[in-house]
Amino acid sequence: MSHFRNFLTTTNTRSAQPLAVFFFCIVALLQSACQRHHIAPPSHAAIGLQADDLHHKLVEIRRDIHQHPELAGNEARTSALIAKHLRGLGLEVHTGQFGHSVVGILRGARAGRTIAWRADLDALPGDFTDPAPFKSKTPGVHHACGHDVHIAIGLGIAEIMARQRASLHGTVVFIFQPEEESFKGAQGMLASGVFSSVTPDEIYGLHVTAFPVGQIVVRANEMFAYQRRVSIQLKNELSTEQVTKLTKHVQDALFRIRPGAKPWEIQSAADPAIGVTSQSNGYQDYLIMDASFATRTENGVLVLETNLYETEAANLDGIVARIEQAIAASGHQQQLLSVSLTQANPTVLNDPKLTSLAISTLQQAGADVRPAFGQVPFFNDDFAYFQQKIPGVYFFLGGSNAEKAQIAMNHAPDFQVDETSIKTGVSSFSSLIMARLAAAPQE
Repeated sequence: MSHFRNFLTTTNTRSAQPLAVFFFCIVALLQSACQRHHIAPPSHAAIGLQADDLHHKLVEIRRDIHQHPELAGNEARTSALIAKHLRGLGLEVHTGQFGHSVVGILRGARAGRTIAWRADLDALPGDFTDPAPFKSKTPGVHHACGHDVHIAIGLGIAEIMARQRASLHGTVVFIFQPEEESFKGAQGMLASGVFSSVTPDEIYGLHVTAFPVGQIVVRANEMFAYQRRVSIQLKNELSTEQVTKLTKHVQDALFRIRPGAKPWEIQSAADPAIGVTSQSNGYQDYLIMDASFATRTENGVLVLETNLYETEAANLDGIVARIEQAIAASGHQQQLLSVSLTQANPTVLNDPKLTSLAISTLQQAGADVRPAFGQVPFFNDDFAYFQQKIPGVYFFLGGSNAEKAQIAMNHAPDFQVDETSIKTGVSSFSSLIMARLAAAPQE
């Protein structure tokens, strides 16, 4: 430009006018060409159409994985399938960082945030009944927790994002994590430096479960109750009857629920009238324990163990003292050797600001988002370890369809998922990631 401006200043006014007109025409043409090559990100509706287009392929992938389930630490076939698919999309792929992990990195053409999406790989041990025609071909192993659905959704999001590479802001990191059921995978990947080269600003993930298909359920802070494994060691001087009375006394002393609530009835957690999406639900403000204690003798010491579930983090530090007091009140203080918490995994803890932004974004995309007003007992997810490092949000995705007799109650016999939930997951969370990538820095 400076050269052209200098030329104009050395030319008389009459001869300069046509040159100036010519110059501004060229500029206009160049601007128009730039605008034509600036590819706008797709609308929510366009993303939904792409999810529709991918649905059949993703269902086939899910069913293949369902037929070939692999236990925690053994996800070799699953890992290879995922890595091949991501490479086919043109992603940068890293495998084996921890166990059978797969990490796919998609770098957009434009500047923006780095967002991580996590899916888990492993199946469950056990002879679960499976009504699906595509049953597990591996005896004693079954995808009865829905991780096969999570994989299909993760691959679908990756494919939609890859199609938008030219308009994509920032970077998307797809984490396909092994060994979730053993609560080792997330910690292992973090210890192995999964974010050493690309550090996400935010991380998201989901779990398909028994809410009605099409629903997305989420809340800020705790999604699950805090779980603690309690171990009580006693001198081996108690009869079976005394042990029964003692454990009952401990349970009664710690037990806390709202009037009329039954938070241990996990099958009701997805009920729209009394479940966690109801403001008056019974899954708030409780401390419950498993129905019975596991009992064994080690080196002449009687060991009693059980799990407890507490919704209030502030109450956790006082649990050991309360158990000791309950044992003393029962008349067995002289037999007591120790009380300890032998397992204290973190619980999923959603970042409040990101949760609010995610709800708003998903609603704008037309998703059926329901707030949760309570915390689910008995379950947890090692996604919590990622959230300790990076702000993130974890969602429940509805997978049940009563009309089809499909109930997506995790770890339960006859576990089934309505596969239209895959389409819901892909379209909704592709829109969320796209929006979060392009959001202003302060958002």
